[in-house]
Amino acid sequence: MAKILFIVGSLHKNGFNKQLAEEAKKLIGDRAEVEFLDYTNVPFFSQDDEYPAPDAVSAVRREVVLADGVWIFSPEYNYSYPGVLKNLLDWLSRPLEPFPAESASVLAGKKIALSSVAGQSAGAGTRGKLTEVLGFNKAELLDDQVGVTLAPEAWGTGELGLSDEDRAKLGAQADAFLKFIAE
Repeated sequence: MAKILFIVGSLHKNGFNKQLAEEAKKLIGDRAEVEFLDYTNVPFFSQDDEYPAPDAVSAVRREVVLADGVWIFSPEYNYSYPGVLKNLLDWLSRPLEPFPAESASVLAGKKIALSSVAGQSAGAGTRGKLTEVLGFNKAELLDDQVGVTLAPEAWGTGELGLSDEDRAKLGAQADAFLKFIAE
């Protein structure tokens, strides 16, 4: 059975993107093993601390290596991705050994799906920037991306409230990602 690692691009405990990830997990059901990556203890990236990598960094790298695919659910901050997610990706993108510097990162060749919940842009900015960063790091990206426009009342309730159309798109993305991983 495939193992999919979910990365939520915000540390908000019940943020909208966490809620979207929970819905994706339900849609995947028993077709794959799904785990959420806990990266709350990953320090700010610094080349001073790069080798040997801090224990928290080694732990998240190990989780990414063991996953058959990674699905990132990211909010949009100023038409880009959150700083905590960028910090994680910076750590994951670094070579595992100092020499040669061209040695592969854990993102190289990793199959990745992208989804987002945001305001009117539906997270187009964050998904666009993530596509650039992950492509640069030689990850294999699923073409099918899902962006959900947050209903204005959600800001007051804290509840995502997916439409049937959004749920269908997320389900189709889950199906496509499982097929992509199996290829």
